[in-house]
Amino acid sequence: MATQQKKNIIPRDEEPFRKLEPVEPFSLFSAKDIQLFQEGSHDRLYEKFGSHALTYEGVTGTYFAVWAPNAAFVSVIGDFNSWNTYSHTLFPRWDKSGIWEGFVPHLKENTLYKYFIRSNSGEELRKGDPFANHWEVRPKTASVTTNLQYKWKDTAWMNKRAGKNSLVSPFSVYEVHLGSWRRPDPDNHEVFYSYRDMITMLVPYVKDMGFTHVEFMPIMEHPFDGSWGYQLTGFYAPTSRYGSPQDLMALIDAFHHAGIGVILDWVPSHFPYDEHGLYRFDGSHCYEYADMRKGFHPDWNSYVFNYARNEVKSFLLSNACFWLDKFHIDGLRVDAVASMIHLDYSRKAGSWEPNVHGGNENLEAVAFLKELNSVIYSRFPDTQTIAEESTSFYGVSRPVFMGGLGFGMKWMMGWMNDTLDYFKKDPLFRKWYHNQITFSIMYAFSENFMLPLSHDEVVHGKSPMIYKMPGDDWQQFANLRLLYSYMFTHPGTKLLFMGGEFGDTKEWNYKSELGWDLLKHPTHTGLQQYVKALNKLYTTETALYSTQFEGKGFEWIHLADQENSILVFARKSDKGEVLLIALNMTPIPREDYPIGIPWGEPFEEILNSDSPDFYGSGVVNTGTLKPVPGKFGKPYDIHLRLPPLGATILKKLPSGGRG
Repeated sequence: MATQQKKNIIPRDEEPFRKLEPVEPFSLFSAKDIQLFQEGSHDRLYEKFGSHALTYEGVTGTYFAVWAPNAAFVSVIGDFNSWNTYSHTLFPRWDKSGIWEGFVPHLKENTLYKYFIRSNSGEELRKGDPFANHWEVRPKTASVTTNLQYKWKDTAWMNKRAGKNSLVSPFSVYEVHLGSWRRPDPDNHEVFYSYRDMITMLVPYVKDMGFTHVEFMPIMEHPFDGSWGYQLTGFYAPTSRYGSPQDLMALIDAFHHAGIGVILDWVPSHFPYDEHGLYRFDGSHCYEYADMRKGFHPDWNSYVFNYARNEVKSFLLSNACFWLDKFHIDGLRVDAVASMIHLDYSRKAGSWEPNVHGGNENLEAVAFLKELNSVIYSRFPDTQTIAEESTSFYGVSRPVFMGGLGFGMKWMMGWMNDTLDYFKKDPLFRKWYHNQITFSIMYAFSENFMLPLSHDEVVHGKSPMIYKMPGDDWQQFANLRLLYSYMFTHPGTKLLFMGGEFGDTKEWNYKSELGWDLLKHPTHTGLQQYVKALNKLYTTETALYSTQFEGKGFEWIHLADQENSILVFARKSDKGEVLLIALNMTPIPREDYPIGIPWGEPFEEILNSDSPDFYGSGVVNTGTLKPVPGKFGKPYDIHLRLPPLGATILKKLPSGGRG
């Protein structure tokens, strides 16, 4: 009898005060939330919109909220109601905010769902949740109810990351496409390692190579692998290809435990036209500009966010903060900024409309980016935002109060284009292009520049890094070590795409994996070890990073030897530390090459790209190098051995040498 009574007892947390309807009127929104949402300044919408597990009148269930201002009817459909379009109707808010919401009793986690929307025109749509935190694995398209509960173990990192992410700290980024870094089966692009698999594979590799940060190409949910993640449908969800949100959190946690920051590639510029995504979400141009001269992107066959609509601005602003808040991300690399701020970007004459001042700037996008950076650096001052911006637009990485866009850094696309073009040339002809390799210093300090050698440079027939280099096999590797030497000693932070560190011999292919088998060859292991040595140099020598965005940290020493294609410059710290970098852009070694310098203290070579350790020929400088009275217009001369297609990097010692 007692047993029978116990079976009939309803658990306390499920004991209803009354019989609940299939959908109960309920809201998480306050009047202030609605005000901020409609002003375009709400940065925590992820706490309100989407699906949220909660208890209402003693019953556990799920609350749903979606913005569909042009809808006449909205319901939740899913496996819990056999996708019935009328059984679970949401309630429109009375305040004309366009928000539909309601509480569904007993609906549990890991439930598939979508929104059924009938627009005012009568059109019927079935949409995924723009705020969903988890989705079905593509090609399926339903959203999945879930939670973001995770016990973080990165307190030590979070407490000290302000220093790690500072503009006066070394910032060397390893750019990764998670699906193709390694694969369980290189011949099967449908199978992936998980986020948790990467904890034991990717984390120790990045740490061993000496990179300070890792950057993930977009890991937000996207339907098509071939978009590389740049065509998003789930802006608030890590892609389920590699696991759950908690699995990604564990990977980020592991990177932080290893002392490595995590940057996400973030795409606030456009989205695809998949029927379950944001495009014409409620039958109207809800998220995108209605005028296709602004709302359609011809390059990517996708649609542009309407930065003039305040609700859309709140969506994007909240999305950026979501990743920094819930996933402890250390920075956002913002994709395609140039396309956002220029109305004529990739558009022919007559296919775009000037702004109210007759110019080509998208004033709404400019205002949004300023607001974005202001909010991020206010809420998360120990993070960084990095702009992929390819034009000479003023002040991308200058503070908003100075008229800038407010980014922490900007990609130095001009340096990348000039450098690759120069290194592709036969060394015999480089003397005619001396100005091309030196020109970047003319504008190097106009922005806080990051030097990128990204995925874009090793796809679409551009060839892998190693095959951009001229000459035979030995010269190709020497050239690439020389290029990386120039990159790591040039002012600015660094970014290198995966595979470039060991000279992958094929273009990047998202369906395959990197050519790890190449590391059985000494040429490739030599290059890999050299990149590791460059990272160690960059992260330990203050002169290379403490003044990396300031002109006082750089000085040309020997610039005029175009005939021999030789460059010598110095990098300097505020504390008087000096590194001398000599680059020989030809395969001819130079013995006893005199260089005029202003310092009388001795120097010591601390790295040489031609060392046998890196598969070089061994033209190195040994011992302490003491300057002698100058004969070339400088107080002192120093005589160096300059390696063929090589770099020698020397450090100024205290007067009298080591002793």
